[in-house]
Amino acid sequence: MAKRIMVVDDNPAIRRILRNILEFNAGWTVCGEAVDGRDGVEKAKLLHPDLIVLDLSMPVMNGLEAARVLHQIMPQVPVILCSLHTDSVLEREARGLGITAVFSKAENMQTLISKARELLQSA
Repeated sequence: MAKRIMVVDDNPAIRRILRNILEFNAGWTVCGEAVDGRDGVEKAKLLHPDLIVLDLSMPVMNGLEAARVLHQIMPQVPVILCSLHTDSVLEREARGLGITAVFSKAENMQTLISKARELLQSA
């Protein structure tokens, strides 16, 4: 059965890129997309993804706020937080909220794939 991944990002171009990259991997499917953190929380409740790729900076509810809620309602689902800029302070805060991994959008996309593969295999 395919691993189900949900992508949450306010930028439609980024969502499309992430969908294409993630679905290129055999056995993975993007089960849904959300445009902000609140939308992501609501869709995650309905879609029951195996992994959530979540942007940090979004309107309505940012990635950290969404991660806090997601961790409360589905603590077993790993979350990868994506941001243009990452640092040790953000990573500590993210991990404290239940985020499993942090990915910089400036990194090679293969890094995201590797993190996703690792998390999906251990789930």
